Amino acid sequence: MYKTVFAIMIIFFSIIISVANSDNVTRDIFSVKVGTNNIDLLSNGYILYQPEYSKITYLINKAGQVVHQWRSNYSQSLSAYLLENGSIIRSCYGGLLTLFWGGGFTGRVEMLDWDSNLIWEFEYVNLKHCLHNDIEPLPNGNILMIVWERISRNEAITAGCNPNFISIGGFQTDYIIEVEPTYPKGGKIVWEWHVMDHLIQDIDSTKNNYGIVADHPELVNINYRDIKRYGFGYATKTDFTHLNSINYIEEFDQLLLSFRSLNEIWIIDHSTTTEEAANHTGGDYGKGGDILYRWGNPEVYDTGDESNQKLYAQHDPRWIIKENTSEYHITIFNNGISRPGIDYSSVEEIIPPVDENGNYNLEPGSAYGPEEILWSYGINERYYYSSVLCSAQRLPNGNTLINNGLYGTFFEVTPEKELIWRYYNKYPCPIPIINAVILVAILSPILYVYVYKPMCSQYTKLESAEESQRKLSLLDELT
Repeated sequence: MYKTVFAIMIIFFSIIISVANSDNVTRDIFSVKVGTNNIDLLSNGYILYQPEYSKITYLINKAGQVVHQWRSNYSQSLSAYLLENGSIIRSCYGGLLTLFWGGGFTGRVEMLDWDSNLIWEFEYVNLKHCLHNDIEPLPNGNILMIVWERISRNEAITAGCNPNFISIGGFQTDYIIEVEPTYPKGGKIVWEWHVMDHLIQDIDSTKNNYGIVADHPELVNINYRDIKRYGFGYATKTDFTHLNSINYIEEFDQLLLSFRSLNEIWIIDHSTTTEEAANHTGGDYGKGGDILYRWGNPEVYDTGDESNQKLYAQHDPRWIIKENTSEYHITIFNNGISRPGIDYSSVEEIIPPVDENGNYNLEPGSAYGPEEILWSYGINERYYYSSVLCSAQRLPNGNTLINNGLYGTFFEVTPEKELIWRYYNKYPCPIPIINAVILVAILSPILYVYVYKPMCSQYTKLESAEESQRKLSLLDELT
């Protein structure tokens, strides 16, 4: 027993030392670095972020100055969004009992006004389900939320799952709820979509979902497990899909989803009713809640192998409308766990095969395209490899803001891949035991960061009050 504990401690501190000696951590960890003499190359706007285990959400400018902050009574926040009225909506952990102790657990969503007053709260956690990872505010005022649901071993076997792929306690998979807030507390679930309603398997012909996996790219193989490459619960017997991001495509009323365990992104129809979303017909695209598009790992639907895999435990796919064109693109933070060769992270940009009506082309017998990646920032660039968390946002001026989530480092690069700005989170992990082993200057985990332009009266006042100081501070960094 003691030998095991000692070995774990040795491994733990070895990781600390290796991290501290990497490019991800430097002596000037708490500083802003401007990598250009032309600050006009930098994007405009404020950056919203929150350290994962903190109760505070920060709004900073490009000089790294905190121009506003929101204080909550709850930590373990993974995603926060700024609303047009100056309020924020954030996920957090409400301290409620749950069996879903995995990466990204939350259980609670709350809305704070500009002065940090609680104006709405919603909790959705028990022994059967738990909110986790991302949320997505919708134009109609509703909020999309990602939920884990516990599937018992018997339920999984009934759905055609190989018993060897199920732990004694079953596994967890994902569903999505759309909540219409009821102020000041609670809400009405007005729409649902479940992974478990869209399964296929080829091992038990007595089940209704039996079929040839490659003939049904619109469904997910319940027996796909990537146990040969992943650890810490992903893509194994316990966490089947691990949906970590949700992005609303307003043009087509679709949802862009990221399934880390499957190394895939999906697009599904949001125009359906809940009943249609549980079936294979209905909605604007006639396919119910089935998958309209998927990309990243065709091995999952038996249309490729490891050599065709593009994504590796990815996060944060985002839909982009190319300015002055009719093209639609997607950016993805590709974490890069167990890539061929060495592990490294990258941001990928792809052009999905979508027409002007939101339909996705698939040649019979082949995998969804594209085969080639349009733009990538990765292997030749320093400063980031992160096995977990992370995000990337394409900015209006064409630059990309990249968040190295594990280390709390944000940086902005141009389309030509010039690194022009870098910021280290000044408010690292507040957990005492981590501080005790001096990880305070190393681990500053952040899932998402977002750039916002001033939109309401509060931002207008901020802009006029601190714009000149911001430029002076940036110029100071250059001299």
